[in-house]
Amino acid sequence: MDECTGLPKEKAGEFDELPPPSGEETQFIFLRLNILREYLEKELWMTGLPFPFDLERAIDDWVFMCFFVGNDFLPHLPSLQIREGAIDRLQKLYKKAVYKTGGYLTDSGIVNLERVQLIMTDLGEVEDEIFKQRRQNELNFRRNQKERNKRMKLDHNFVKGSLLEPQAISRNVTRTSAREIVNARHSSTVSQQANVAAAQALKATFASSGSTGNQSRDGLGMKRSHDDEEEDEYEKLDKTDTVKLWEDGWKERYYEHKFDVPGDDEEFCHKVAEAYILGMCWVLRYYYQGCPSWDWYYPYHYAPFASDFNEVAKMPHEFELGTKPFKPLEQLMSVFPEASGNFLPPSWRELMGSIDSPIIDFYPTNFRIDLNGKKYAWQGVALLPFVDEKRLLDTLKEVYPNLTKDEKKRNSLGPDRLFVHKNNALFSFLKELYDSDALDKDKINVDVDPSLANGMRGTVGYDEYICFPGGTKKCPVPALEDVTHNNVLSVSFKDPQYPVGHLFPAKQLPGAKPPGKVLKPEDFDRVNRGGGRYRPQLGFQRDSGYRGGSFSSMTAQRTIRSKWKSLWSSKWRSKWRSR
Repeated sequence: MDECTGLPKEKAGEFDELPPPSGEETQFIFLRLNILREYLEKELWMTGLPFPFDLERAIDDWVFMCFFVGNDFLPHLPSLQIREGAIDRLQKLYKKAVYKTGGYLTDSGIVNLERVQLIMTDLGEVEDEIFKQRRQNELNFRRNQKERNKRMKLDHNFVKGSLLEPQAISRNVTRTSAREIVNARHSSTVSQQANVAAAQALKATFASSGSTGNQSRDGLGMKRSHDDEEEDEYEKLDKTDTVKLWEDGWKERYYEHKFDVPGDDEEFCHKVAEAYILGMCWVLRYYYQGCPSWDWYYPYHYAPFASDFNEVAKMPHEFELGTKPFKPLEQLMSVFPEASGNFLPPSWRELMGSIDSPIIDFYPTNFRIDLNGKKYAWQGVALLPFVDEKRLLDTLKEVYPNLTKDEKKRNSLGPDRLFVHKNNALFSFLKELYDSDALDKDKINVDVDPSLANGMRGTVGYDEYICFPGGTKKCPVPALEDVTHNNVLSVSFKDPQYPVGHLFPAKQLPGAKPPGKVLKPEDFDRVNRGGGRYRPQLGFQRDSGYRGGSFSSMTAQRTIRSKWKSLWSSKWRSKWRSR
């Protein structure tokens, strides 16, 4: 694990044009949640409340507010962008609401909509100001960028005729047409190709020894045309932006162009806001209590405005109980395009492309991407049709009889599988269950002893694909190696089951022992009176070695890790080049 230093990532190749080596370990940035909690405690702390401050409840509310800025299930509100300090803005409104209402927004995943409406109302009052300031910031950015380009051109004039003279590189190499991009994967591929081509062109430039004044003028001329074209792109973006949130009448234009309804249809605006806030309740409950309903979905491509949440306080936000998720193949039919139909049974695949299919409209080969004020297609909104669950399932009933035995098995919802190493404390317990035939082949029937599983609870049963220590396990993925000298045992596993409606309290468990504080205490300087610098706990444990000096300095550690990673990466890169 590398310490995050804030430095740029190491280049793969001279110009970062090489793909990552096959088998290279993925690099992560590790976030210590106990330190994040300390920061949140400092940010969320409120004094003078008519009730005791509860950090757990405040953090839960903070999580809920972050969902307005972005989550995996709903588009973010137009007035909330994280780079504009949206979370800080919500935090200020939140504290104001807590003082005013005398309570928190959420409780164990259940939302108090009256208090949420108060925050949204306050946010709605400054939406117009937010949009105008966003536009001003954008214009300032464009102007500064133009001035920066001018300065760069003047700097290049001092190296006319030299090897450092700027040369014209075809813009077709470095620019990507929006029409070509339909998803992020394509964008990534094109970007990689552009890097390679640009690197080759730049190398050729430096290798050339015949630079002349005419070439310099051509190069500078191309640079000027590139600047002009960049400015034209901004003008084109402004022309295609039909909403213009920074101009009066923005709300009416937004609903007319994004939802295709009259801009003064307040009933529809409230309908969208209710659907959105119901989605927010679903998202929070999903993370805190488990999926509240498998039938819910947000039926619009765009979010409402904060000012539209003025009638959500009393709306019901309960969900239908007893719903079930789609089966695996049904899920694939819901999310795959026709081009991925090879992963489905033949008769199911035909429903995606046959002109006679009753659900052919679910799988368009061409669809619109609304840039929605953004510059790149991958940032836009893909205007795909919503899948009608009833139509899909009714149609699939006709092709279910065509499934083979293996396909039926593949389409079923089975248990989880637990793999335990032979050196784990739980291994002997599970092996004894197999040796004594105590595991039922038809059901998961034996409780796990939590003392053997680091406190994990659940029940286990016989695994029909049992994995026993010894021998070789063949890998089902052709590109990966088989597992030789297997050392694990497998069982079927089921999480603890709770009755419908059970509420998991969102609070620290009794006996929880938080790690030592890392951040400097507020009163440290006053109490310490210059008696030495504050030394935080840097490792994951109190006696991690950092304090006592048993570890080498952090700089030395980073150097060692960096050199080792470079050697390891060059080894893989040389293999890649030799192919």
